[in-house]
Amino acid sequence: MMRDPMIDGPLRLEFHLVCSKSMLNVLKSIFLFAVFSFLARPVLGLQAANAPAAQATDPQIEAALRQISAQTIRANIEKLVSFGTRSTLSAQDDASMAKGRGIGAAREWIKSEFERYSKDCNGCLEVKTDSFIEQPADRIPTPTRITNVYAVLKGTNPANTNRIVLVSGHYDSRDSDTFDANGDAPGANDDGSGTAVSLECARVLSKMKFPATVIFLTVAGEEQGLNGSRHFAQMAKDQNWDIEAVLNNDIVGGDKNPGQDASVVRVFSEGIPAAADEREIRRIRMLGGESDSGSRELARYIADVGRSYENGVKPMLVFRLDRYLRGGDHYSFNQQGFPAVRFTEYREDFHHQHQNPRVENGIEYGDLPKFVDYDYVARVARLNAATLASLAAAPAPPANVHLLTKDLENDSTLTWDASPGGLAAGYEIVWRTTTSPEWDHVQSVGNVTQATLPISKDQVIFGVRAVDAAGHRSLPVIPFPQH
Repeated sequence: MMRDPMIDGPLRLEFHLVCSKSMLNVLKSIFLFAVFSFLARPVLGLQAANAPAAQATDPQIEAALRQISAQTIRANIEKLVSFGTRSTLSAQDDASMAKGRGIGAAREWIKSEFERYSKDCNGCLEVKTDSFIEQPADRIPTPTRITNVYAVLKGTNPANTNRIVLVSGHYDSRDSDTFDANGDAPGANDDGSGTAVSLECARVLSKMKFPATVIFLTVAGEEQGLNGSRHFAQMAKDQNWDIEAVLNNDIVGGDKNPGQDASVVRVFSEGIPAAADEREIRRIRMLGGESDSGSRELARYIADVGRSYENGVKPMLVFRLDRYLRGGDHYSFNQQGFPAVRFTEYREDFHHQHQNPRVENGIEYGDLPKFVDYDYVARVARLNAATLASLAAAPAPPANVHLLTKDLENDSTLTWDASPGGLAAGYEIVWRTTTSPEWDHVQSVGNVTQATLPISKDQVIFGVRAVDAAGHRSLPVIPFPQH
């Protein structure tokens, strides 16, 4: 290659220096651009390292979870089975109860267990019944007394004691014939298991104190048409109870069948709220909030708790009200506008549900204790207890959460009223992409009531939650648009 004489010697050196400086400037520009591009990425990317980690664990809750006993759960389920049948239509007279047979005897035993737990904690539980006469209906041939039994662990903080979290299971059972009031209906899994979860949560959590109130509920009439839960939820609505969460456990026995996955429990939650009116449904559709009911936020909270506390069972979120074309007691609470979910084992065995105990063609039918995995029930009970305790210890959710929409802009500004009750030490904004099932990211914003994030509201769903000084988090609240 021919050399240019004009750039030989000093001129050539100067040229090289100029080129080097230019190249250095270019490299600097590329580096600064790369750094700026990384920092200026949507906070979705910046927060990848700060994605919602598991909630801070509470040593007292951890200690309580260790007290949950598979042996106690087994004893309770076997006791429930010992009443022969717990059909809602079965005997409730004094003679039958004295013999220990029928739903009346089961009811009195459950009540006595709650009372025993209360005695052990110096009267900390208020044991109550909700009794009524159900008039004849599709599965109620004659007027029938139905009684719900429950225990109330009153919150210790006067400003938060009206807040309620609730766990439930149904103690009635059935065999192949819904109208059979006399035949054996063991109901070990359906729903002795759920009843045992409520009882065990009461036994263990009654030894603790929480700012908010916890209710341990067992209902009857589920197999006849959700009668007991419907009456209880209506009572709660009529009396303006502030129920933040309902955990319904129905068929959580981990039936021992080849397809069972004992590491998973399904958590069902409604999408569009059953209690939503036409105006609210239109708003949900317009904003794309079909997956952000209070029940769905509760399900996500359970998943978060499951990551925080080692329970040995993973919540599998099923974004559907219940199993296909089937139902349970949580729906009664949904109908009254309360957030409620259903826990159910991963795989049901229908030979062991709603069946007369028998052996036929080499197949054993019946909901018998031998098919229950008591360690599995204990794991589900721990997940329930951890969720109840986390919510009861947490601040109330923030109120009047809004997303400002007056101006067209790519930043998003959220405002809210302080969490009522005085427990909040700060707030977190969570968000996820519109296609994500769970919260992807979190940003702590301090003890403020307004925050702006450099994230387009078009691409994410936001929520705001309150956090206390110990790290207990409230349920998140989805913002309403404010012009």
